[in-house]
Amino acid sequence: MKYGMNSLLFEERFTNKAAEKFPRFAEIGFDGIEIALQEKGDIGTSFINDKLAENKLVCSSLCSLMGPGRDLRGRDADIIGAKSYLKDLVDAAVKLGTDTIVGPHYSVVGLTGLKSSEERDADWKKVVAGLREIGEYAGEKGVNLALEPLNRFETDFLNICSDAVRLCDDVGLDNIKIHLDTFHMNIEEKDSAAAIRLAGDRLFMLHASENDRGAPGTGQVSWDTVAEAIKDIGYNRWIVMESFTPEVEIIAKAASIWRQTEVDGWTLASKGLDFVKSIFGR
Repeated sequence: MKYGMNSLLFEERFTNKAAEKFPRFAEIGFDGIEIALQEKGDIGTSFINDKLAENKLVCSSLCSLMGPGRDLRGRDADIIGAKSYLKDLVDAAVKLGTDTIVGPHYSVVGLTGLKSSEERDADWKKVVAGLREIGEYAGEKGVNLALEPLNRFETDFLNICSDAVRLCDDVGLDNIKIHLDTFHMNIEEKDSAAAIRLAGDRLFMLHASENDRGAPGTGQVSWDTVAEAIKDIGYNRWIVMESFTPEVEIIAKAASIWRQTEVDGWTLASKGLDFVKSIFGR
């Protein structure tokens, strides 16, 4: 197993300056960094690759940031914006040496509401068409798109693993995968372990995140059953911690992080990594 940290712990916008933290991540014991990339021009990929290599780290994955203007079920301009952004991430992934882009690629985060079955069907068809186009582009470059179900407060489109499986089936491409997050599963799934088993070999990323977004192992997530399910499906890819603190204000507001769960981000990262390694194996 390989272990990474999502860059949103410290960076609301990942730039070359973020490389200053790479030595500390390496010292703590991470194998890689999951880069949440807002725009392709925010980093120099050669510079980041060099700094990762200097610290014996790699880019585990890229994480999509689906903000306003990026919505595969939205208006024409929003669909175009989402496609352009996700294709930019594919190009960046190739340059950074990762084969995986994770996140809620299907829609802008925060869009929720009751919809008729006809409206939901129309949204679904738009997303399937958009993901198929982007997936074909990514497939030509050896990149996988892992779709992340979010909790009901962040999206009304994809909340549970069974719907992610159906979306993968409808898109019909081998490089459309599933990304599960223990925080979201803890809210939405009846049984997180069953969701992992349902994903099976389509699972391409697991985010280890506690129920309060603090350090894994300090809250209510049923880690033993999650780890057992991960073992059962033979998953041996990346486990990436995704935790937030109030210091990164934009993310704190978006994720409703109003209090500290640890002394600071580094304490959270170190404590969490020790725990996930003890549960999932070193």
